Amino acid sequence: MTEICDTPGMLDLDTARAQILDHANAVVTETVALAEAHGRVLAEALTAQFDSPTFDTAMMDGYAIDSAALNSDRPTTLPVSQRLAAGDVPTALGRHTAARIFTGAPLPPGANTVVMQEQCERHDNQVTLPADVAVGANILRRGDNFHSGERLAPAAERLQAFHLGLAASQGVQRIKVYKRLTVALINSGNELVMPGHALQPGQVYNSNYFTLRALLENCGCEVLDVNILEDDLGQSKTVLQHAAASADVVVTSGGVSVGEEDHIRAAVEALGSVRLWRVRIKPGKPFAFGRIGDAAFLGLPGNPVSCFVTFCLLARPYLLACQGMDRVLPRRLVVHADFNTDKPDKRDTFRSAVLERGEELRVQLLPKQNSASLAPLLQGDGLVHIPAFLKVGQGMTLDFYPFNELM
Repeated sequence: MTEICDTPGMLDLDTARAQILDHANAVVTETVALAEAHGRVLAEALTAQFDSPTFDTAMMDGYAIDSAALNSDRPTTLPVSQRLAAGDVPTALGRHTAARIFTGAPLPPGANTVVMQEQCERHDNQVTLPADVAVGANILRRGDNFHSGERLAPAAERLQAFHLGLAASQGVQRIKVYKRLTVALINSGNELVMPGHALQPGQVYNSNYFTLRALLENCGCEVLDVNILEDDLGQSKTVLQHAAASADVVVTSGGVSVGEEDHIRAAVEALGSVRLWRVRIKPGKPFAFGRIGDAAFLGLPGNPVSCFVTFCLLARPYLLACQGMDRVLPRRLVVHADFNTDKPDKRDTFRSAVLERGEELRVQLLPKQNSASLAPLLQGDGLVHIPAFLKVGQGMTLDFYPFNELM
């Protein structure tokens, strides 16, 4: 069954992406150990269980005192009554005494200031302190970081190292997250062979497998390898049906264009539905989205750069949304063109470019770009978006997507 595909013309990027995201539903949640939660997406907000810190604490190595014990016009010498390191339990500060204290140690009752050790002079069991001491200096008060019940991280946020550290500081052992998507990865083409095998005439190595596997893992997906699919309709239907039965999403590269040896789209239509086909971008026009049984289907072009671009701009937002994330679109920078184009294109074009930072952000296009060569991507900082029908001139404002936002 073909739905959106029957409408004349191609869809622009924003329309195609919006239609794909309309079908994105977050999968079920699960509770995992905190040590296993890196890269997962929070299913509920992370909330403070108690104040941080839970007690007034020293922020410097030095001496804890009651500032009322100091002379206002000259240094003051006080006996040292106790020594406090992180983890120690203090006793009340004796009148007109000082406590030797280290960073992270709890402030003794009766102290209201910590004087840095660099400002003090120690003589046996006494310490001389300066007169010009600011009351309350070098103390982190209870709750200064945050209070019990305060939201520390919203739901739908991907857990990074600092999230895990913060959760651990609140005593969290297990955390509720969205389940990872299981993705069946299939590369289509008689010409493909895996590295490690000798190339025969007309063959190429299967670079898309390694590119897509890395991109999928960066999205937090669990990858099921189906690997290379021959250009055959019957085999395509068999493999796709089996893959859809064991995965949440089926991702393919190649076989969704209009050539006689492109069988993926026809196989998907026979097994389920193609809900979207062809997007007005360059590279990457032959992109398909649909369903096979209960599994979503994302069909990417076979050319390596086209495959990369369509994954980053179309597949990745869908996969992130299906894992519970709210912010799924890449952030973009507004830049100025440091190049010209000879003539406009009928499609929105995405090309690898170098970002130059100065008084304003400028981009230069890399030479020798085509949909078959990944080399310019390695040399660039991101993709510059050249809108359809636009002839670019020096200084013109464009959108730029850094690679760290696309991957």
